[in-house]
Amino acid sequence: MDLRSLFALEPHGPDTFVGSALHYPWGGLYGGHIVAQALSAAATTVDLEMAPHSLRAYFIRRGDNTEPIRYEVDRIRNGRSFCTRRVVARQAVGAILNLEASFQRAESSIDRETVLLPPGVPQPDGIESDSWTDLFDRRWVRDHALLTEARTGAGRSLAWLKVNESFGPADDPAAQLLHRYGLAYLSDDLPTDAVVNALPEMRDRPAGEHNFFSASLDHTIWFHRPLQSDEWHLHDFTCHSYTAARGLAIGHVFSQSGSHVATVAQEVLLRDAAATS
Repeated sequence: MDLRSLFALEPHGPDTFVGSALHYPWGGLYGGHIVAQALSAAATTVDLEMAPHSLRAYFIRRGDNTEPIRYEVDRIRNGRSFCTRRVVARQAVGAILNLEASFQRAESSIDRETVLLPPGVPQPDGIESDSWTDLFDRRWVRDHALLTEARTGAGRSLAWLKVNESFGPADDPAAQLLHRYGLAYLSDDLPTDAVVNALPEMRDRPAGEHNFFSASLDHTIWFHRPLQSDEWHLHDFTCHSYTAARGLAIGHVFSQSGSHVATVAQEVLLRDAAATS
């Protein structure tokens, strides 16, 4: 299955849609899969002139990759400039995700970027591919000098990511929706790495002894500027806090040209199995 098919949901009653599941190496469902499909469900009920600018999702239960996912959309508000949608994703076990998304009609204003692409980042074409799926490509940046460059937080994790199919030009509203679904799919890949990297007690254990449990608790994306998820973007994550087995990862997403296209935040549950056994 390709991503375009994954994002295409089937109507199943008023403001209700069904999405396909997909097998993942670890079992269950990948968080980015459910977030992207829920965003697609929300966008299906919104005028194409309004683009998603932010979303907030809570992961409620682990998804089952052997059954489809049902998305129920609540039209919270329709305004002239903004509209809001709430989506509940369900499977046989019950609700597995709750998402709210806000959409905005195009509006002109000053465009000022205050977070910049890190200087000296190796380009993706010179880095070996390391991805767990054929749906997207990933190139880790492992330059230790760069990883210690000043950036708020710890456990810095950087990688170039792009989806492996073309969605069309960024200035086409329908294609731009697909690109934002694509970024939503990619955006769940790095947060846990940043939290683990911030904790030497877990990160530095010998191979085979990484006995910890992790799960995504919530996920937020702010879309700042038009993007092309089928082109390389740098995802730059750090961990901003870890307490009560919860780590907060915050990441900035940049195009190769340096545009800051999105910001991602996720709280990760990371339990040390050795400490609790």
